[in-house]
Amino acid sequence: MKLDILAIAAHPDDVEISAAGTVMRSIDQGKKVGIVDLTQGELGSRGNAELRMKEAAKATEILGLHVRENLCLADGFFRDNEETMRKVIEVIRKFRPEIVLTNALSDRHPDHGRAAKLVSDACFYSGLIKIETGQDAWRPKALYHFGQDYYQQPDFVVDITDYWERKLASLKAYSSQFYDPMSVEPKTPISGEEFFDFIKSRNMDFGRPAGYLIAEGFVASRIMGVKDLFDLQ
Repeated sequence: MKLDILAIAAHPDDVEISAAGTVMRSIDQGKKVGIVDLTQGELGSRGNAELRMKEAAKATEILGLHVRENLCLADGFFRDNEETMRKVIEVIRKFRPEIVLTNALSDRHPDHGRAAKLVSDACFYSGLIKIETGQDAWRPKALYHFGQDYYQQPDFVVDITDYWERKLASLKAYSSQFYDPMSVEPKTPISGEEFFDFIKSRNMDFGRPAGYLIAEGFVASRIMGVKDLFDLQ
């Protein structure tokens, strides 16, 4: 299946936290969208790999994704090397996305920045015909990094006002990771009830300068261009 947009992220729930609204809005616009999680998030303080896969499947239904895969790289220990690069190249060539979304270049969790570099490199190398994977070479037209825990000034924002409640539902699908008053697992920076307020306030902060109530922010990997000034809002 050829996708219009492919989000590639370090952990299950990364895309939901940072770009769920954009994903759902794009699907409603008729775009084919998928997610590839690099790891199963097995090093997380709460839950386990098997549970997180079940949670990701539930979130996938809420988002309405066309496809979701997991490369099962080692959480915390994957590196930007030939072995992992080839796996990411293969998935890019498999789905041939026009746009790739990925983690922030620098963030609280070290895996996020490392994933961003890995995916960025893979998008370039995927277009080189001398790297043989048994697939046709393919280079996405654009790569965008979504905002995560640390604030990064976005280059552009996407209005997700109409998608906030569904975004919140996709987050709550990861019941092992986020607020559960009955949980006896360790507290983490994202397990408190206030984390949902943080996400909403961050998205409102992104939206306000653009005249949107709630928005998700993205950083472009290169200068963007438009042919018509009126395409800008």
